[in-house]
Amino acid sequence: MNSLSGDKKANRLLNESSPYLQQHAYNPVDWFPWGDEALKIAEEENKLLIISIGYAACHWCHVMEHESFEDSLVAKIMNDNFISIKVDREERPDVDDVYMTAAQLINGSGGWPLNAIALPNGKPVFAGTYYPKDQWLNILNQISKLNRENPARLQESADKITEGIQSTTVIEVNENELDFDFDDFSTHIKTSLETFDAKFGGRLGAPKFPMPNAYELLLKQYWLSGDKALLEASKIGLDNMTNGGIYDQIGGGFARYSVDEYWLVPHFEKMLYDNGQLVSLYAQAYQMTGDEIYKTTVEQTLDFIKREMTSPEYGFYSSLDADSEGEEGKFYVWTKSEIDQVINDPAKAEIFNTYYDVTENGNWEGYTILNVVSSYESLSQKFDKSVDEIKTIITESSSKLLKARSKRVRPGTDDKILTSWNALMMTGYIDAYNALGTDEYLEAALNNANFILNKQINKEGKLNRNFKDGKSSINAFLDDYALTIGAFLKLYQSTFDKQWIDHAQRLTDYSLEHFYNEETKMFNYTSDLDPPLIAKKSEFEDNVIPSSNSAMARSLLTLGTLTYNTEYIEQSEQMLKNMMDKIKSTNYISFYSNWLQLLLDHTVAPFEVAIIGEDALTKRNELSKNYLGNSILLGSQIEENLALLKDKMQEGRTMIYVCQNKTCKLPLEDVEGALGLIKHQVQQ
Repeated sequence: MNSLSGDKKANRLLNESSPYLQQHAYNPVDWFPWGDEALKIAEEENKLLIISIGYAACHWCHVMEHESFEDSLVAKIMNDNFISIKVDREERPDVDDVYMTAAQLINGSGGWPLNAIALPNGKPVFAGTYYPKDQWLNILNQISKLNRENPARLQESADKITEGIQSTTVIEVNENELDFDFDDFSTHIKTSLETFDAKFGGRLGAPKFPMPNAYELLLKQYWLSGDKALLEASKIGLDNMTNGGIYDQIGGGFARYSVDEYWLVPHFEKMLYDNGQLVSLYAQAYQMTGDEIYKTTVEQTLDFIKREMTSPEYGFYSSLDADSEGEEGKFYVWTKSEIDQVINDPAKAEIFNTYYDVTENGNWEGYTILNVVSSYESLSQKFDKSVDEIKTIITESSSKLLKARSKRVRPGTDDKILTSWNALMMTGYIDAYNALGTDEYLEAALNNANFILNKQINKEGKLNRNFKDGKSSINAFLDDYALTIGAFLKLYQSTFDKQWIDHAQRLTDYSLEHFYNEETKMFNYTSDLDPPLIAKKSEFEDNVIPSSNSAMARSLLTLGTLTYNTEYIEQSEQMLKNMMDKIKSTNYISFYSNWLQLLLDHTVAPFEVAIIGEDALTKRNELSKNYLGNSILLGSQIEENLALLKDKMQEGRTMIYVCQNKTCKLPLEDVEGALGLIKHQVQQ
């Protein structure tokens, strides 16, 4: 054990790769990281396990640490009676999933911090979330007493809970053909809109999570169906999010969720996975609508990622904390007097304050969370200035506030670099490049892709999940593979550099070898190289991040289409068929939004747009500024060995082939003509 100068001693977490675990390194609790050592000691000493799970940006995790885990009385009870394990849910989502399922079975709900108590073999007897000190002490004392007096009762409870956990991964192989046509799909999506908030967007009620994949589905279905209600539902949510307090109005980037139904008061932590997906979403919305607010949102968010979330190795950090100086949101909120002083021009401050809802009383606990409540046009009329003058005042004043805010104590940065989340951010950069044509965005995506290649993948195609302080660690999980494969395939479609298909295929084949479950025709979440937990889990339901199985199924379809590998396409279809009963059973599309996108691609075959010739990239860039729905782009400046590119080179000309189901229309040289062909096919 290492020691700190003074009377505090470090526990085993001091040298862990997770900033969250390191935050607990000087707790008086004798913490172990998850691993064989803790489990072995628990077995030898016949002690129950405490498995406490959280993440660095979690506000209530910090509260419970301060109230309980820094308290010497609580620590003594934990140390005397239990083996206590700290887990970063972002590093070990497999462990988190097992004990979160236990909490949901026991309580009907879950969350973080997640605190489970288990037998030495890992089978849980109790699981819950945040508890104040007195309640936590009561739980510890009651379970300790029960373990002494009636251990058989705990064993019986643990067996029942474990059986319940294991049953959640059961899925039946569906041998039937897909029986969903486009009309069925349209009806299902239309019915799902009843669960949407028609005034503020998102799901009805509070709290509100962005759920970017669900909006992507609505945009895609609108593009194919022309149903304007889908576009309107999307725009309501997109507009309210980017104008709300969930969006950092002067610094860019989105918080994890809003605690209210208005998108006003965020839970202030900023997560990489949200921002990567939301950049993709707003880039697609800009392609579809040309609305400048969406372009600005993309640019400001990527400025934030570059400024605060990018490592020297071109990896992306995981999150920013909700708290600074021990207070949630302190870094982001303002008083009117602070703003007036920073802007230092009463007339300009009045315009800024009117635009962003700044008042003496504030809109949250005496402070103001900046959110847009006026338009440039209304301010132009009210203050007798041109729209351009209003924009300039808002922009210049925001820059002053950002500069002043940079002098505050920043929230902590969780600087571990997770492969799956980096893949989402890489994809965001690629989508932004496609929509805006900004070369810097493609460069950032390529830098990140090469970082993953050089630091996180070995020559056999085995990925690691985590990178921190120059060290790559933790055998990767299915989401790391599935999302990286998807990002590499997008990178190919933006560069026409075939190496990215080759890398995607290597990762796919490794995944099939080490994750694929022949019995269920789905993928396990953990590799067959990992030590087993009490349940072999698989991810099926989409959430804020698409499930690893749906992401893999979509990647199999794209890769199979690009390489003419029918086995990949058939595996993708089989996975989708296995999910059909679940998909049909709910109108909450966010539960299966990524599966529904896959279903749409199996219902309406993707467009295969091949561009061959010297100007292939130029025409690709022009084409990709448009929203292209379920199109897959491929191309080359020279003759290529991809099946759809063979024998299509015409000397001195660059031709665009619009194909579906391996059947191509007559080639065209102009982008507008190709877009017209795609549009014509969509409308049929």
